[in-house]
Amino acid sequence: MEFSENDTYKTISSASEEVLYKEKNSKFFGYAFPVSNEEEIKEHLDRLRKEHFSARHWCYAYQIGTEKIQYRANDDGEPNNSAGMPIYGQIQSFEVTNVMVVVVRYFGGVKLGVGGLISAYKTAAQMALENSEIVEQTINKFFTISFEYVHLNKVMRIIKEKNLQIVSQKMEMDCEIQISIRKKNVQNLLDTFENLYEIKLTEV
Repeated sequence: MEFSENDTYKTISSASEEVLYKEKNSKFFGYAFPVSNEEEIKEHLDRLRKEHFSARHWCYAYQIGTEKIQYRANDDGEPNNSAGMPIYGQIQSFEVTNVMVVVVRYFGGVKLGVGGLISAYKTAAQMALENSEIVEQTINKFFTISFEYVHLNKVMRIIKEKNLQIVSQKMEMDCEIQISIRKKNVQNLLDTFENLYEIKLTEV
């Protein structure tokens, strides 16, 4: 099992401040949120729809995942690919993941045309991401160590030596400890447990 060395990704540390971009009387409010699942995405959208209930469009794009990427771009009634994709383009350009960017548009009475819309949505998304703190995170893998209680000291010693992070533990006659480890250190961990037949290591 070979793992590549690339085990970091960029995301944003917290929700951005609201930004405003104006174009020919139309107002574009931009927001960036850190997200890790579709439930959080829906919550942010529901909240913004309530907050901006008189707006015309709530366009957004998101990307979730580090190795398996899941993304979506939504034009919410704007001409095809004039809103969601320009927003998604900015997520790609900032090279961030686990991020959602929403741009809320209030129509100002003057049509912008597709080119104008693309430019406005792109700019509002860019402003929202520029307004966010971008941080680097490590890609972690999760494993469960299963063993009988008599081997507890041995397991604990390995956890300490390898600087493994304990996520949860169940200590009975049969013990289970769930640990988190940086992706690039996985091979080393597998090698350590390879000859310890009384201790089982399984990826979660």
